Amino acid sequence: MDALLSNCRLCPRECGVNRLLGELGACRSGPEITAARASLHLWEEPCLSGKNGSGTVFFSGCNLGCVYCQNAQISRGNTGKNISSGRLCEIFFELKEQGAHNINLVTATHFLPAVLNAVEKAKQNHLGIPFVYNCGGFEKADMLKRAEGLIDIFLPDLKYMSPQLAMAYSNAPNYPEAAKSALTEMVRQQPECVFDETGMLKRGVIVRHLMLPGNLKDSKKVLRYLHQTFGDKIFISIMSQYTPPAKGVNGFPELNRKVTKTEYEKLIEYAMSLGITQAFVQEGEAADASFIPDFDGRGI
Repeated sequence: MDALLSNCRLCPRECGVNRLLGELGACRSGPEITAARASLHLWEEPCLSGKNGSGTVFFSGCNLGCVYCQNAQISRGNTGKNISSGRLCEIFFELKEQGAHNINLVTATHFLPAVLNAVEKAKQNHLGIPFVYNCGGFEKADMLKRAEGLIDIFLPDLKYMSPQLAMAYSNAPNYPEAAKSALTEMVRQQPECVFDETGMLKRGVIVRHLMLPGNLKDSKKVLRYLHQTFGDKIFISIMSQYTPPAKGVNGFPELNRKVTKTEYEKLIEYAMSLGITQAFVQEGEAADASFIPDFDGRGI
């Protein structure tokens, strides 16, 4: 594991920094796992949250750094507590004792080898509930191969099809190609969605797409790619909840408003025209709801 961190290339940015010596790459993270909260979360897709909630572990730092990030409090790596793989494994069992339907690993990309060690230990000790890998989609397929047999449910974003948008909003022009490759590997590992008798997802892939204001054209391209490439092997979660950061997005005035009802309805109509049936959509005033918990160190 030290070899992976001494010349860090865990994600498509391939920064090459020596995290063991305190050098910081795009994720702004050191060698130890850093997490900001572990708790039951009721705002995931219904087949993940269920009645009790998804046992969510929010990791600090992020390899994307989107200009509109709604979790900036932790994604910039400024909040959280360093923990060992052993402690992380304990947290998994604590969440299960609280009634969690699954263990939801949020933005673990830059800690992947250590996190997977904790997952493997938990499975060896018969945790008995699924593990969800919840990420922004900016992953390396060869790193994801390490997750085979350990991750039951993949929950990635597919943010953009346009390299230009990916560059402007996430400083990652290679995001579309990297995300496509990552998705292919995820679906290879979990090629069908399997639910239990209560409707809870036990294994499979759900791809999220957060619609951004003024970007209907690219959102349509995202849905078309997903449906044409993976068909009914996956579910697609089409999200309308975008909310501008409190201080706005400097240099991108189009992102300083919410998605309109008309924009979102046009995207849903397009999804239906493609023949997409395995989808989650948001109704009502989803953008007015708070999907972001307090990153207060609870459960860590």
